[in-house]
Amino acid sequence: MTKLHPAQYLRRKSAGEYLKANYGFGSEKTLAKLAVVGGGPIFHKAANAAIYKPEDLDAWALSKIGKAQKSTSETQAA
Repeated sequence: MTKLHPAQYLRRKSAGEYLKANYGFGSEKTLAKLAVVGGGPIFHKAANAAIYKPEDLDAWALSKIGKAQKSTSETQAA
């Protein structure tokens, strides 16, 4: 019988560190706020802890990165 590997989940503090190390932004506090107001990465609840899959953190972070530009004047108003 093949042993299945559980999905890797990160608790909120580790998720913030993961984002900071890989994308240069994100923090435990930001993730906590976004879990309440919305707009953050997908998370799961495990008892009282919020846990995140790295691939969900990656998808969220990449969605926040804009296109390359040569000047701040190229930024279009949202």
